[in-house]
Amino acid sequence: MKNQEIFDKVVELAAKYKEDAVKFTQKLVQTPSISGEEGDLTELLMAEMKKVGYDECFRDAQGNIIGLVKGDEEGPTIMYNSHMDHVAPGDPNNWEGYDPYGGQIDICEIDNQDKTGKDKTECIHGRGASDVKAGHAFQIYGGAVIAELKKMGYKFKGNYMYTGVVQEEPAEMVGMSYMIDKTFKEKGLTYDAMVSSEATSLKLYLGHRGRVEFYATVYGRTSHGSAPWLGINSIYKAIPLITKLKDELYPSLPTDKELGQASLSLNIIECSPGALSIVPDQCMLSIDRRTIPGESAESARQQIQDIIDELAKKDPEFKADVVVKSKVEKSYTGMEIEATKDMDPWKTPKDHPFTKACAEALEAVGQEVKYGYWDFGTDGSKTAGIDRKPTIGYSAMQEQYAHTPYDKVRTDFIEKAIAGSAAIFIKSGEAGPDTFKTLEW
Repeated sequence: MKNQEIFDKVVELAAKYKEDAVKFTQKLVQTPSISGEEGDLTELLMAEMKKVGYDECFRDAQGNIIGLVKGDEEGPTIMYNSHMDHVAPGDPNNWEGYDPYGGQIDICEIDNQDKTGKDKTECIHGRGASDVKAGHAFQIYGGAVIAELKKMGYKFKGNYMYTGVVQEEPAEMVGMSYMIDKTFKEKGLTYDAMVSSEATSLKLYLGHRGRVEFYATVYGRTSHGSAPWLGINSIYKAIPLITKLKDELYPSLPTDKELGQASLSLNIIECSPGALSIVPDQCMLSIDRRTIPGESAESARQQIQDIIDELAKKDPEFKADVVVKSKVEKSYTGMEIEATKDMDPWKTPKDHPFTKACAEALEAVGQEVKYGYWDFGTDGSKTAGIDRKPTIGYSAMQEQYAHTPYDKVRTDFIEKAIAGSAAIFIKSGEAGPDTFKTLEW
C-alpha cells in the first residue's frame, strides 16, 4: 500500500500545476470545437501532453487522441476520458456580458458543491467550461502529476491513459466506440476502468439512464386543403397515439432505485408535404425515451409498436411505424460513420471495488466523498453499458451550468480535480485484480 506521503505530494503538485491548468482551460475555451470541427483543439491537447511529460500521445483515423503516462510495472490501465466537442453558444446576448469564447476569469457568484448556497470564488467563463473543456485540463494535469512523481523516483503499476474523443454531443458514443473497438485493437491497447470528466461537482457519479431516440411516422393520404374529406389527415390520426404515449405509456414506465423513473418525451412534430393547401399524408414524431437497466432499445420500441397495433385494430385507416433514429456523422478527419441513436443505461455500485478505491483515493487527498448520478447521458454508456467495465464520473465541473449561457467552472475545483484524478490512478494501481470485476445488473 502506498503511504500517505505520496498523497500529500499529489496535493502539493496539484497546487503547483493549478495556474498552468487554469491558463490551459482558458485556451481551450477560446478554441471553438463544435462537433465535427475539433481539429484545432486536438493540436492544443497533444502539445500540452508533450509539454507535461506524457510518454506517448497520438491521434487516430477518426480524430480521437490518446496519451499515456506509463507505469514501471504491469498493472491496470485507467482511462480518463473527455469529449472534445461542445454545443453551439447560442445568442451571445444571453451571456450576461461574457464572450462565449472569451475564457474570461473573474471572481463570481457560483453554486457550492451541493447547490445549497452560493460561493464567491474565481471562475472561468465560456462555452464548454463546464462541458467539458476544464475536464481535459485537469485530466491531462492529473497525468502530469504522475509523470512528475516518476521523476522523483516513485514507482507505479499500470498506465494513466488520457483520451479525448470526437462527436460526443450529437453522435451517441461514435468517438468512444471507434476508439475502443478499432484504435485500441490496432494499437494493442486495452483499459480496465474509465473515469469520465463529465460534470459531477467533485462527487463520484455512478451512472445514468440510457437514451433512445425514436422516429414514429403516422401515415394518411393527401388531398386539397379545400376538400379535406377526400384525404386522410395524418396529424389528426397521430392525436390518439400522442395521447396514449403521454397518458398511458409514460406513467406506466418502471423506476430504478438510484437512477429514477424511465421517461418519455415527444420533442418534435413535423408533417409532410407541409404546405398550406395540402392535407398532410405523413406526421413524424421524434420521441426521446430514457431507459433504465433491464430495458433495451427494442423493448422500448415494442411498447410504442404495441400502441400502434392497438390503434390499428380499432381504426382501419390508422397506419404507423416506429424505428430507432440513425444519422451519418462525419468527423473532422473526413471519416463517416452511421450512428444509431441508442445509449445504454448503466450504474457502478457503491460497493464495487473500483468505487471503493476511488473513494479511498479522494479521502487520501483530503476530499469528502459524496455520490451522485447524472440526469444526462455520457460515453459511459459504451464503457459500462456495453463493455461492462467499471466506470465512474469525477469532475471539477457542475452539471447545472452545462449547455447554458452561464457556462463556467470554479478554479479551486480544478486544482482539487487534478489531485483527485492522480490519486484515483495511484489507489487503483495498488488494488488487486478484483477491483476491475465486470459490472452486472
